[in-house]
Amino acid sequence: MGVMKRISTIFQAKANTALNKAEDPRETLDLSYEQQLENLTKVKRAVADVATARKRVEIQAEQIKSQGDKLADQAKAALAQGNEPLAREALTRREALVAQLKDLETQHAQVEEQQHKLEDTATKLQTQVEAFRTKKETIKATYTAAEASAHVSEAISGISTSMGDAGAAMQRAQDKVAEMQARSGALDELMSSGALTDLTGTATDDIQAQLDRASANADIDAQLAALKSQIASPTAAGELPASEEK
Repeated sequence: MGVMKRISTIFQAKANTALNKAEDPRETLDLSYEQQLENLTKVKRAVADVATARKRVEIQAEQIKSQGDKLADQAKAALAQGNEPLAREALTRREALVAQLKDLETQHAQVEEQQHKLEDTATKLQTQVEAFRTKKETIKATYTAAEASAHVSEAISGISTSMGDAGAAMQRAQDKVAEMQARSGALDELMSSGALTDLTGTATDDIQAQLDRASANADIDAQLAALKSQIASPTAAGELPASEEK
């Protein structure tokens, strides 16, 4: 039983949490205001009912008073005819009506007091309802402003996040461009130095380069040999032999 009660409590707590998330305070305030208006309407309706009952008592009292006055006149008329028993009967009935009239006066006083209390209640309730309406509209306006501010904050936060992501992406792109530029420069240097073969050229380019270098070396060797010969034999520099001098 304890476990089931605990599970029920957990489900109830989750249900209340979901309700609180889904509940809009502005709708709750409007609903509460409508309920107060209904209560005010009920009180005003009660005031009208009591006022109607008071009016009925007053009408009934007027009727009894009119009957009493008529019986008094009849008693006088009976005595004028010398009919004392009839006059006594009329006065007896009149006394009964007087007793009823006193009861109606008591009822009238009670109903009238009840009406005044209900009217005071209606007035106070009316004031409270109007004050609640003003307060609820103020709260609703404040909530709406806070909600709008929250949405703006969320939007700004989203923009900041997007800008941050864009900045990071831009930095990554710049780093990649720099890396590609460095790699391209390094490849150019390696190609110029011959460390890498230019695959865009013909297949014999590397062979031709070696032949050109060998030819250049042969020319240099020949020049060195000529210089050595000139140093060893001065005439080799262009002077004529002694036997040829005049």
